[in-house]
Amino acid sequence: MTGTAMMPLAPAAAAQSATTAPATITFAIEAQSVQSALARFAEQSGVQILFPYDRVAGLRTGGVKGRMSAEAALGRLLSGTGLRVNRSGGGVIALSLPASAKPPQPMRTAALRTVALTPAFQQAQVSDAQDPTAPTADQVDEPASDIVVTGSRGQPRTVVDSPTPIDVISGAELQRTGKSGVFAALNTLVPSFNLPTRAGGGTSTVIATGGLRGLNPDQTLILVNGKRRHKTSLINAVSNYYNGSVPADLDMIPTAAVDHIEVLRDGAAAQYGSDAIAGVINVILKDDAKGGFGALTAGQNMDRSDGELFQADLNLGLPLGEHGFVNLSAGAKKQQASNRAEPIASNIRLYPLVNGALDPREATIDRLVTSNYGSMPQESITTALNAGYDIGTVELYAFGTYGQRKSDLNYTYRPATNANSLPQVYPNGFYPRVVISEEDYEVAVGARGVIAGWKWDFSSTLGRNRSRQRADRTINASLGPTSPTEFYVGSLISKEAVNSLDLTRSYPVGAGTLQVSGGLQHRIESYQVVQGEPASYAAGTYTSSLGRPTPGASGAAGFQPSDAGFVKRNNLAAYADIAWDPSRDVTIGGALRYEHYDDDSGDTLIGKVNARYAVAPWIALRGAASTGFRAPALAQQIYASTTGQFRTIGTPPTLNLLQIKTLPVGSPAALALGAQPLTPEKSTNFSAGLVLTPLPRLSVTVDGYQIKVEDRIAITSTLTGNAVSAILVANGQSPDISAQYYTNAIDTRTRGVDVVATYRHPVGTIANLAWNLGYNYNKTIITGVKANPPQLAALGADYVLFDRLSRSNLTVNLPRTKLFIGNVATIDAFTLSTRVVRYGSFKSFGNAVINDRTFGAKWITDLELSWRTTDSLTVAVGANNLFNVYPDRNDTLTNVNTGAGFYATSGAYGFTGGYYYGRVAVNF
Repeated sequence: MTGTAMMPLAPAAAAQSATTAPATITFAIEAQSVQSALARFAEQSGVQILFPYDRVAGLRTGGVKGRMSAEAALGRLLSGTGLRVNRSGGGVIALSLPASAKPPQPMRTAALRTVALTPAFQQAQVSDAQDPTAPTADQVDEPASDIVVTGSRGQPRTVVDSPTPIDVISGAELQRTGKSGVFAALNTLVPSFNLPTRAGGGTSTVIATGGLRGLNPDQTLILVNGKRRHKTSLINAVSNYYNGSVPADLDMIPTAAVDHIEVLRDGAAAQYGSDAIAGVINVILKDDAKGGFGALTAGQNMDRSDGELFQADLNLGLPLGEHGFVNLSAGAKKQQASNRAEPIASNIRLYPLVNGALDPREATIDRLVTSNYGSMPQESITTALNAGYDIGTVELYAFGTYGQRKSDLNYTYRPATNANSLPQVYPNGFYPRVVISEEDYEVAVGARGVIAGWKWDFSSTLGRNRSRQRADRTINASLGPTSPTEFYVGSLISKEAVNSLDLTRSYPVGAGTLQVSGGLQHRIESYQVVQGEPASYAAGTYTSSLGRPTPGASGAAGFQPSDAGFVKRNNLAAYADIAWDPSRDVTIGGALRYEHYDDDSGDTLIGKVNARYAVAPWIALRGAASTGFRAPALAQQIYASTTGQFRTIGTPPTLNLLQIKTLPVGSPAALALGAQPLTPEKSTNFSAGLVLTPLPRLSVTVDGYQIKVEDRIAITSTLTGNAVSAILVANGQSPDISAQYYTNAIDTRTRGVDVVATYRHPVGTIANLAWNLGYNYNKTIITGVKANPPQLAALGADYVLFDRLSRSNLTVNLPRTKLFIGNVATIDAFTLSTRVVRYGSFKSFGNAVINDRTFGAKWITDLELSWRTTDSLTVAVGANNLFNVYPDRNDTLTNVNTGAGFYATSGAYGFTGGYYYGRVAVNF
């Protein structure tokens, strides 16, 4: 992945841009080689320097002595060397040489410790899509490698120097995708990341549920500015993909606030804690102290001219006093519905017979009865703040986000022939709807500095997500015609508070440096289910001429008093992390982490080792081995809900609309069906790879991996039938529901390979081209399945804890391969961004082999053309899925009663065809 492109600066440019008097430092650097002089500068200033180590061989610099600013000292050291300040900020300065000097070599780190930079070094980073003064093709210097802080505590490195694979996605790249959210953008930019267009029914259609390396979304840890992000309160329940996961929702962060994203594709639980089995996604917020931009985007689907999307983004940087900054961002989005259903056949009755004959209304009713086979309406407003202030020896910082989102869940049409469609209330049938109103916030405050050579960082974060659910256009028909048609269904509330102390220090050891880090963390988590109003779940006695209606609000019955609950737990963690660079060609690292939970998750000790060896200046080997864990989410322990879902059951298989209840693990009904307390998932990760830099501005990484997960938490098969109903009734549940619950169901093994390549080059004096290539192969198999508990085994062979359909959702229902080739071409004021993505074939299995289906691979083309009309105004037009490609159609999957279901949704590229948009952006 390419990162943020920087305008090369003259050696003294950083000092010249200072608006305040920088702190002074006593320097004593003798005249010597540039390599050693920069190392001494790093020691004495506390600033980390990245520079092309081999290219400066033979260059010397004059001495610097006396008390002066770090900017002035660096300017003297660089004078006459040809080195330029290519990038600065975040405690790191990257230097480069003009392309004409010598063949470029990989960047090297020459710092023993890092501290917060003085404001004079905190240059605003300008994205490659927004920089009105970008160099022309014949002025391009050697590009500095992306500097990352994820994966190695206290030791920023370049991507190619990292001992584990990391992708860096700039904010400009996110915007160029034309996607409306962070997760959707990552789906086309990170080869091993998959985001099914529609994860399933119920609340699964609201949350962004993308997974890394074939694992569940909650097996990837989400960080913001290096701090743990809280989880959503909405569980991914009653769905086909990533079933039962409880992830953090990045769509609650405005895209305008994102400077860049670092995606660590390797197990990192020993470094960062629970959830980092598949890797880490670290969102770095913008910290510009001046300037900003505003953008308006609008678009719609080509087919049926639906799915209109309107989005506004704003970012503003402001100075805070003499030594600080405040960066503010906001985003507003309105998504309209799209629908790919088709009219149902005229021989399907939608009204009861009248004296044995068809109701005359059958001839006039609109037979496009399904309106929710596509994206559903959603509106959101999100905001973000990032601030910092340097008071000399200590830097204070704060950041946070706040968002509100309203999502419509439109449920399947209930025709007048349905027992719940009381003719006195809904003579033509009805469309139940649940409206989810979310409020989400996270705030972090902290301080960092240096004491006795130790860099310290103390922080506190608090995050909360509340989803309030209301149902309308529905009815609890069991109460009869007097039933309300609007209900308060209930609320879900998730909270997380974290206090962290992190320490790090570098020591000279041998010819290199040893980075030592350690820390403590205390985390409090809570989860609450708030019951709905009584009418939303009541079981009345009314019976119509069409039969006994289903109790509760049709579509989404409310949370009952027995469903309501509150659970809380504490977590204490301690870690130690080391990274040793005995020479510029070798890196060795290791980490240990101990965590204690005060619930059934108990204690765990995990570890990680990694290493990198540069065989030659253009090739390096790297590898890692680690153990990991993921504690059960609190939501998985107490979540309870009842929703209507279609399930294929029986022999021959038939499609049925079932009322499926997710039972809390500790409830009497779940225990009677064999539920047991949830325990942590445990993982073992191995990875090995190559880093190649055979040509200037070309880097290629190839990384293979294996991830074993034991006791993986999943939701059971849908348990239905008379025997199950008898158990449910005996434990206070309705006889009209089917059941499921969460359990440590399976062991899995995932193997795969990632290939990422980037190449930048000019085309004479005409254009600059930046190429990206990514490829992922990923295969998951199930190595063990938990035996049926005695309670289910006693019911007979038809009752299986984890059936064939549920297993296929983990193994074959997502594309096994993904390949993308992207290019950004800049010609004067025009930028053309193109991206071609090949999503591999995938399958859909049923419990009966006769229902198995295979869907072929598809090529999806995205394009955006932007024109910088002035230094401050840019207009762009683009298309996602330019050629209007759809998944393979399979009419055997069609539900004849709804006119939907013929497209599989797990291809990760949608089933609504091409989307076209325009954007106007203003920089200031």
